[in-house]
Amino acid sequence: MFDRILQEAPEFLTVENLVFLAEAAGRTLGMTLIGCSVGMVLGLLIAVLRQSRARALLPLRAVVILYVETFRRIPFLVIIFIVLFVIEPLVPGVSLLGIATVAVCLLSTAFLSEIVRAGLEAVPRQQVEGARTLNFNELQTLVKVILPQAWRVILPPAAAFVVMFIKDTSLASQIGVIELTFAGKMLVNRGFSPVLGFGAILASYFLLSYPLSRLAAALEKRLASP
Repeated sequence: MFDRILQEAPEFLTVENLVFLAEAAGRTLGMTLIGCSVGMVLGLLIAVLRQSRARALLPLRAVVILYVETFRRIPFLVIIFIVLFVIEPLVPGVSLLGIATVAVCLLSTAFLSEIVRAGLEAVPRQQVEGARTLNFNELQTLVKVILPQAWRVILPPAAAFVVMFIKDTSLASQIGVIELTFAGKMLVNRGFSPVLGFGAILASYFLLSYPLSRLAAALEKRLASP
């Protein structure tokens, strides 16, 4: 086995193959960052909405609760196929990468909204009451009082979710998106050793996820309250 790896390594480590892997890694990272960024923004809105007690927003709260509870219980692969069969007839010619990114947005919004909601609820109630005593409105209370304290609770699980989702995007290969896992299959199908092909994929996933985990740790330390 090792003789085969040493024999194939020079042919495997060509500029063409390295560029191919880099492009696949870019798709994996792009799906994750775009999907989780959208999920964080929408998740924050959903979390704030679910904490609202306005009666006029009750129907909307029921809708978002149904959405969150439903999508948190559906496997990501099923979501990908649902999005595929819904979007393709409505938007002919849409790319498979775009479909996979929409699926990532849907799932990440559901999970990140719960992470954000837990962070918001971790802020002591006395802090909110004190802000109201100072005549802060709802937006000022959220931005100046709740969020600065909630970030240290939100960031660790949110960062873990993003790192986990880098690996879960491999399921997008089931609809033909050429991300890292699919790229590894293609290299093995060209005749390269599976150890060499998927070993490169393993290293690529590590190179993508480790810097993100370190960045999240630095942000957690920077944003944490003294």
